[in-house]
Amino acid sequence: MRDDPVVVALVARAAEHDQGAWNELVERYSPMVWAICARYRLSMHDIEDVNQNVWLRLLEQLGNLREPAALPGWLATTTSRECLRVLRATRSYDRFGPEPGELPPSLDTAAIEEEIIAAEQNAALRAAFAELPAKCRQLLAMLIGDPPHSYAEISVILGIPQGSIGPQRSRCLQRLRQSSSLRAFLGNEITSTSAECSGGEPRA
Repeated sequence: MRDDPVVVALVARAAEHDQGAWNELVERYSPMVWAICARYRLSMHDIEDVNQNVWLRLLEQLGNLREPAALPGWLATTTSRECLRVLRATRSYDRFGPEPGELPPSLDTAAIEEEIIAAEQNAALRAAFAELPAKCRQLLAMLIGDPPHSYAEISVILGIPQGSIGPQRSRCLQRLRQSSSLRAFLGNEITSTSAECSGGEPRA
């Protein structure tokens, strides 16, 4: 896993009872926990149960993590184990018991890494978005909303000509791509990929 200094700092602060750091960790990795639960096709009730247990376990173990940078992997593995626990408990109430091979296997390393990368990418995008000027954030938020605002609506709300919305959107996206947060993430991705291609081991 990548030796992300941001994650290391957040873990250290959260271990010292910094509520803001804890909230940021939860916001950063909750989508990953939910995505892993979805792979096991859990019910919404069970997903909420797993999510709660995962974060309670982290709260108990936060001060004992030997490698804070490995937190994403720890969360992914713990989530996978909790999902299997829930599935086994559910099957235990079936009078006939589980069928052979009914319980899915734990996620393999590639699947876990995929979810971790997605979580880190989303975190980088949120951080990059926060670096943008307020006008860019407002414009992009309106364009990617559900449903997105029309150019006519954006023109009225932001007080800009419709013809300038496209060029401003392009400039904002370029600033987003050049943000320090996104460039740091992409730099880590390039480094990790190069290590794998050369037969090296990614840092844990």
